[in-house]
Amino acid sequence: MKLCANLSMLFSELLLLERIQAAAEAGFSGVEIQFPYEVAAAELQDALEKAGMPLVLINLPAGDLMTGGPGLAAVPQRQGEFDAALAQALAYAQVVRPACVNVLPGRLAEGLDRAAALATLAANLRRAAEAFAPLGIRVLAEAINPLDMPGFLVNTPQHLLALIAAVDHPNFAAQLDFYHMARQGLDLPACIAALAGHIGHVQFADCPGRGAPGTGSVDFPAALAALTTSGYAGWLGAEYRPGETGCAASLSWLVEWRSR
Repeated sequence: MKLCANLSMLFSELLLLERIQAAAEAGFSGVEIQFPYEVAAAELQDALEKAGMPLVLINLPAGDLMTGGPGLAAVPQRQGEFDAALAQALAYAQVVRPACVNVLPGRLAEGLDRAAALATLAANLRRAAEAFAPLGIRVLAEAINPLDMPGFLVNTPQHLLALIAAVDHPNFAAQLDFYHMARQGLDLPACIAALAGHIGHVQFADCPGRGAPGTGSVDFPAALAALTTSGYAGWLGAEYRPGETGCAASLSWLVEWRSR
């Protein structure tokens, strides 16, 4: 089992570059960062090399998505901004070489028809998949639950499968987040089975609360068994909120998972 730490959520008491070594010392085998762009790519690459840690995933810049807006990828009027975000991520990725780049679909923009938004999204994902292919970097999109992020365009495995069909590019796959499926009351083994053969990356947190495994009701053994059955052999990214006791105290699950 290949486990990576999401440094945007874990070890947040440290500076971003310091989190890489902390993740290595904690027992993770790699790291992922949602939006690393405030750190120079050369500095990030140097810290990764010193810690001996691969960079598994970064996100494409998403504009105003994280502050309540629709983002960039599914808004025709923001095509220029998406193109600039794609260029920025490409330049950054040429240095840090993540295994995957996640393009967040975003919310449905006010006044925009859903079909038009999805068509724009599929076209942009196809362009991103084509652009990153020469670097050997896979492009992903993830489904996010509409309870935490109302209006988000892609919520379920069925939405992801429709998007995969619309994008129709071999360098594009689904990113599956256990928490976002569980938050909607969806059955995780069924979600995994539906996406079998199309999963490019997995993230996890318990539910409710988005805490560490063991803090909620998610049946992780069943989900992990379903991943094995599906043939998935990629990374699992720990993307959870450690809670008030801090990151180190939240890692009791890690030893058991690493032994699998």
